[in-house]
Amino acid sequence: MSGRAGPLPPIPLTVVTGFLGAGKTTLLNRVLRDPALADALVIVNEFGEIGLDHLLIETARDGIVLMAAGCLCCTIRQDLVSTLEDLLRRRDNGRMAPFSRVIVETTGLADPAPILQTTLQHPYLGLRYRLEGVVTVVDAVNGAATIEAHREALKQVAVADRIVLSKAALAGPERVARLRARLAALNPLAPVIDADGEIDARALIDCGLYDPASKLPDVARWLGEEAHHHDHHHHGHHHAGAAAHDHDVNRHDADIRAFHFRSGTPVSQAGLTRFLAAMRTVPGPQLLRLKGIIAMRDMPEQPVVVHGVQHVMQPPFRLAHWPDANHDTRLVCITQGLDAQFVNRLWSSFAPA
Repeated sequence: MSGRAGPLPPIPLTVVTGFLGAGKTTLLNRVLRDPALADALVIVNEFGEIGLDHLLIETARDGIVLMAAGCLCCTIRQDLVSTLEDLLRRRDNGRMAPFSRVIVETTGLADPAPILQTTLQHPYLGLRYRLEGVVTVVDAVNGAATIEAHREALKQVAVADRIVLSKAALAGPERVARLRARLAALNPLAPVIDADGEIDARALIDCGLYDPASKLPDVARWLGEEAHHHDHHHHGHHHAGAAAHDHDVNRHDADIRAFHFRSGTPVSQAGLTRFLAAMRTVPGPQLLRLKGIIAMRDMPEQPVVVHGVQHVMQPPFRLAHWPDANHDTRLVCITQGLDAQFVNRLWSSFAPA
């Protein structure tokens, strides 16, 4: 007998975003030259009836798909679903060369949340693709003013797993330092990478936990603990409940908050289901991002990974084993207009069996 044994592994999907003129296409031109991304497929979204950005991406491959005549976040959101489905059909039927990952370059006017929701909530796409992360490009010359003037730019920074700072040489060290402080206040979990320096394409694109069968997941990197470790110095122990950190790294940006949650008590499948349902409905759009690794009572050696955007949650999936020595539940939340205690309250109310 022949045939595949079990489902196909999910294809990692990375969203590259950033406001108009930030340098997304320039960044893609750099990273796509890396042999590690030789079989990546790029979807380019442009706003307007005439698309040009895909013509500016310097690649000899045919892996460029243009989505024009609208913005991914609104008028052609369904087209993203259709495009991703069509790519899978063509790939599975051998009508196109296999691709190992998908990179979606959004228009600069896009609110990234609906784009992420599209890849998370679809019942079929949620099984075949897995959101790897969000890379946001910020223009060092105009970035601070753009974040203040445009809510889309602020949210692009807030949900990022990686922030790439472009045009730093043109901005000058003082302006760059102020912008870095602003970015750190908005999103202390995302490392900031200088586009003028060396960029490791694989490290830039590999943002998260997407395929436990193919690599050892780096939980610390995915959860941004390196960027947030200074908040943990007064929490040297764990307990059965959650540890919400009282040090406010977002004191200059009270509306956008990023914080960690930890629990040392494994939960049941029913408890996790109740908690995720509460996270979908209670904070709703105020929950910009949720990602984490959950200790389960039924299979303590195989944690569950969760990933959500606003009211949409990716189907939880199990890892084959814990990727590090820490077997506690760890969640990262990026919220808008919510205090750091709300996750603690929801966990205490819904997760215990």
